[in-house]
Amino acid sequence: MIEQDTIRLLKECDAGIKMGVSSIGDVFDYINDAKLKQCLVDYQNEHEILKDEIQVLLNAYHDEGKEPNLMAKGMSWIKTNVKLVMNESDQTIADLMTDGCNMGVKSLNKYLNQYKAADERSKDITKRLIHLEERFAIDMRNYL
Repeated sequence: MIEQDTIRLLKECDAGIKMGVSSIGDVFDYINDAKLKQCLVDYQNEHEILKDEIQVLLNAYHDEGKEPNLMAKGMSWIKTNVKLVMNESDQTIADLMTDGCNMGVKSLNKYLNQYKAADERSKDITKRLIHLEERFAIDMRNYL
């Protein structure tokens, strides 16, 4: 049970990070403010560091990880592009990033509660990812 919950929790974190990194990439070309651009680069890098840490653990369990749900990824892409076509601004980007962070925090907390038997190392990574998403959302407030 511990191993199964650990793998499942790590896979959900992996998919969430991939979704977040992809979402940042989707808006990158629309950013006007240099500070906002640097902020997104910094958070993208922090996500990549956690992703690498997760991948090491998944490799130890002989698991390849998980891709984001195609429907969720597609809906996110549509929402992003529609909003940016209607209002191509840094405020819109900050709004989109905040929504994504809030959804990530909600989902990760749900998985943390669902996979209670996961090992402490995977729970710690999940909590660090939640904290990262919370900080990201707070930093985006400056641009709303």
